[in-house]
Amino acid sequence: MLPFIYERADTLHEALSAMEEVNQQPPTDAPSQFIAGGTNMSDYMRLGVNRPSRLVDINPIQETAMRTIALEGSELRLGALVRMSEAEDHAEINRRCPMLSESLKLAASRQIRNMATLGGNLLQRTRCEYFREISWPCNKRLPGSGCSAMDGFNRQHAILGVSDSCIATYHGDFAQALIALDASIEIQGRDANRRLPISELHRLPEDRPDIETVLRPDEMITAIIVQIPQWASRSTYLKVRDRQSYAFALASTAVALDLDGKNVRDVRIGLGGLATVPWRAVTAEDVLRGRPLTEEAANAAADAAFAEAKPREHNSFKVELGKQTLVRALMEVREMSL
Repeated sequence: MLPFIYERADTLHEALSAMEEVNQQPPTDAPSQFIAGGTNMSDYMRLGVNRPSRLVDINPIQETAMRTIALEGSELRLGALVRMSEAEDHAEINRRCPMLSESLKLAASRQIRNMATLGGNLLQRTRCEYFREISWPCNKRLPGSGCSAMDGFNRQHAILGVSDSCIATYHGDFAQALIALDASIEIQGRDANRRLPISELHRLPEDRPDIETVLRPDEMITAIIVQIPQWASRSTYLKVRDRQSYAFALASTAVALDLDGKNVRDVRIGLGGLATVPWRAVTAEDVLRGRPLTEEAANAAADAAFAEAKPREHNSFKVELGKQTLVRALMEVREMSL
């Protein structure tokens, strides 16, 4: 790990003021960077992937909106500094939208979830082996250097949203539930604030996989806003992985279902472990709406979800695994009661 300066910010204004205005530079490469739980940042600093010269610790910030969980009517507001474990333990979140709490419970370990913040979790970086090992060429670390995963061992890599420059998987769980529910985030910058759909936060890799989000270096996520429909109590997050704990998804799905008798009135589907960014399976949802949720319909939706998949040598199994994970989740939520 390279030497760096450590500072603590007591207010949001102080934290944002500490950021340099760096044009045309991804926040992950900016000389000054925010740190909260630190579970992802410190890991990549030790590996030499992240090399900030200054860390600004935002844990001392006490602004209520960044530290609390508020549920009024159908709107859930989660402060960006809320710990993952706080949200997963929240009784009303568990009752009204199980897939949100399950997506948190199935991530990492309880010790890490006690430290990790919701805002930081959204911005976690890939665990691609070739990204983490700096001796390998990687377009996400050094644009134009090449993607070692293309012809390397790519069992964990993405099959959706890939490009000729990058097939690194987005490994988060929480974002899959958020994108399925059309969540949005509040962002504060030095000069202005804005609200953004979660679906617009992460960028597809295309020819610049090093630019992972639309955030500027002097911007910070302050809150996550989720509209929870009444029928979201019929939801689940299903995660398939090599072992039952402390492992990233090979395939996962967040499903919420609204039934009118036997017919699907509405459905929301997020897919994880399979794509380069948090992934909404819109085509699968379109297949299901307005028809009975039979196993045949679920399989048709799964086929639609993976019609554009682009597997490589070692991850081609993910196409069938992803389909069966989605079908299983749909069948499970069909049997739930509101």
